[in-house]
Amino acid sequence: MEEKIEMVKIIRGKRIGVVKSKLSIKDVSEGNKRKRRVKIYFIGAGAGDPELLTIKGQKIIKKADVIIYAGSLVNKEILKWAKRTTKLYDSASMNLNEVFNVYKKLSGKAKIVARVHSGDPSLYGAIQEQISWCERQGIEYEIIPGVSSFCAAGASLRQELTLPGISQTVIITRISGKTNVPSREKLKNLAKIGSTLIIFLSISRIKQVVKELLYGYKKTTPAAVVYRASWPDEKVITGSLSDIAAKVKTSGIKKQALIFVGDVLKKKGFRKSRLYDKTFSHMYRKAK
Repeated sequence: MEEKIEMVKIIRGKRIGVVKSKLSIKDVSEGNKRKRRVKIYFIGAGAGDPELLTIKGQKIIKKADVIIYAGSLVNKEILKWAKRTTKLYDSASMNLNEVFNVYKKLSGKAKIVARVHSGDPSLYGAIQEQISWCERQGIEYEIIPGVSSFCAAGASLRQELTLPGISQTVIITRISGKTNVPSREKLKNLAKIGSTLIIFLSISRIKQVVKELLYGYKKTTPAAVVYRASWPDEKVITGSLSDIAAKVKTSGIKKQALIFVGDVLKKKGFRKSRLYDKTFSHMYRKAK
């Protein structure tokens, strides 16, 4: 129906006149429909410590009507901010279609969905297929970043990962498993670069990891393993490529751990950053 809508202009309770609106009844109907549409927020919950959840992520969780969270990895403490009426789903026991079915049931309703992933959703977060689905379905979504476990692990190691004179490159990768890694990204190829290397999802194959790393790194290269970074039961193991596999085996760690490799872990032999060097000028400060 394309009939134009007339709006009565009233000031201080007095009818002044009729204003012709450019909006049609169809426009208003479609506008109301848009207001009723569900919106999905993909939220990075952080590494584990609930206080590492961002303020923006917390705000969405507080007002979400539905929360789907990765229960095997996300600290359930963050659910204390949810409303009593919020419906909770643990995605650890769900497949992708089951997650989509929850989204579908809410389509056309004014609902907020918090899809909570561990760490930061842009890294090994399995969100791209969900994003593609939302775009095909015309469902609005937003991504809220989180503190990745590698950042929390770096803090636990009390380590800067980019030290002048040693390494200015950080490579984040994993070993091939159920998900194949492209041949050009095999560890033995990346090891030849000699940069700071952070390896996800590979702790159960630590021996194979070390074997491939020795194509580029020396046996004396420092290595560290951080288990469940920022959680109360966090563990940190340090050593070198010559002994880190044995130390991990002794610890019994088989999952939820990151492997760090590189000379930055020596914590010495680096140059001071020029950023705060008094002889260095930049747009905010002149050299002295």
